[in-house]
Amino acid sequence: MADDVFKALADPTRRRILDELTERNSQTLFEICARLATRHGLGLSRQAVSQHLAVLEAAGLVVSRREGRYKFHDLDTEPLEHIVGRWLGPKPPRTPESTP
Repeated sequence: MADDVFKALADPTRRRILDELTERNSQTLFEICARLATRHGLGLSRQAVSQHLAVLEAAGLVVSRREGRYKFHDLDTEPLEHIVGRWLGPKPPRTPESTP
């Protein structure tokens, strides 16, 4: 699973999509395309953005849900938290002697 997350994060367009979902969750494909075009100057087709979203979903970083005829995309940070916890682990408590 971590390999999928790193693969998904390797692409700058996918990182921008995650940035946009961080700023405003629950966006439709149309909204994501519009924000990428206006804020980042990316003129990607809806199909291209949809393919990027599929990679992010496969990695578990994006979850989609349907409401009527709309499909909303939400950020899921759990895979990132798992990776960070893997290497950083819990922080040891600070003691007065260990503070600079």
